[in-house]
Amino acid sequence: MSDSPAPLADPHLVYDPVTGDGPKDVVILGSTGSIGTQAIDLVLRNPERFRVTGLSANGGRVALLAEQAHRLRVRTVAVAREDVVPALGEALFAHYGAGEPLPEILAGPDAATQIAASDCHTVLNGITGSIGLAPTLAALEAGRTLALANKESLIVGGPLVKALAEPGQIIPVDSEHAALFQSLAAGTRADVRKLVVTASGGPFRGRSRAELAHVTVEDALAHPTWAMGPVITINSATLVNKGLEVIEAHLLYDIPFERIEVVVHPQSYVHSMVEFTDGSTIAQATPPDMRGPIAIGLGWPERVPDAAPAFDWSTASTWEFFPLDTDAFPSVGLARHVGELAGTAPAVFNAANEECVDAFLRGALPFNGIMETVTRVVDEHGSPGTGTSLTVPDVLEAETWARARARELTERTGNTAQTGNTAQTATAEARA
Repeated sequence: MSDSPAPLADPHLVYDPVTGDGPKDVVILGSTGSIGTQAIDLVLRNPERFRVTGLSANGGRVALLAEQAHRLRVRTVAVAREDVVPALGEALFAHYGAGEPLPEILAGPDAATQIAASDCHTVLNGITGSIGLAPTLAALEAGRTLALANKESLIVGGPLVKALAEPGQIIPVDSEHAALFQSLAAGTRADVRKLVVTASGGPFRGRSRAELAHVTVEDALAHPTWAMGPVITINSATLVNKGLEVIEAHLLYDIPFERIEVVVHPQSYVHSMVEFTDGSTIAQATPPDMRGPIAIGLGWPERVPDAAPAFDWSTASTWEFFPLDTDAFPSVGLARHVGELAGTAPAVFNAANEECVDAFLRGALPFNGIMETVTRVVDEHGSPGTGTSLTVPDVLEAETWARARARELTERTGNTAQTGNTAQTATAEARA
């Protein structure tokens, strides 16, 4: 453990350089998800650079996991759901030829944590949700370089991560934080004036708070730029994802919240920027494609040629930037607030939001009700204790309370809305 004041992520530092000419050994957590599948595509196109030794997944896509394991010839496969182990064994047996040794299978809720501490150089954490915290901590404690796509690890467990990580041990994989990481390489830490995190604005850019009151689930899922899962897509519509990224940027780069700005950039070409004290702004730009940030996470300090598409500068394009409408999208301000509170407050924010998004997707909560309910849960939680005394049980207890309270509030809101709709129907029928 280091007492160095250096930030968690620093492009000027190389925590554990690879020696020799062989490929870098990598473990991929969340291998059947979006980050995992794109990482595997990158690895298969660069066998001289990377060798995957272990994979982990939840267990919902057993056939894909077995296919990945066979193509990559991994040593170990980890699956969270113990009930799918027989099906996984059959799928592996079907892929492997007679006499070929099958990979070791780890199973259970701690399987990803076990494989994160296994013998390798880099662990790519592409798990979604706060269940990614324990594997993050295990990889750091084992001394692995951590390519971090699981933002919840930092959001809910920031002090825990900071207490374990050595300077330069974490390389961010989120597109915004990979962009900041690369832009920060242009100057020293003392040269940095502010971080500028870009946001697409989601499907509701330009709408007022009043205009957002009646948007539908279908409206919210129609993201103009990225194809993502429903929870992440709704977080983009509310800009909660941007609030989480502000907290993450603060923790990764040790920049005060007042020096982290969010700007709306609909084209999603500029993934984030760094403004330096001399007035210069360095931006990192590529067409929207996560393989670029993944390549930074796995390959740094070297770049991976042709990791992702580049711009065609022979074609005209327009890039726009707008200030954030904090009235229509209060999520970023609330995220700054919980980030400054620290302790368990970010975990409460994140867990309450996940419950409210689920309620919205089920039709039990209006769109504006997501942030109204999250704000109420955060306010009721109050100001927690801060510092590195935070423990994993503290985080889990706070999340459990936040989820339960959010469910209570959304159920009450849903019942009120249903009663109101019934009353309106009865009035209309009486008038008819």
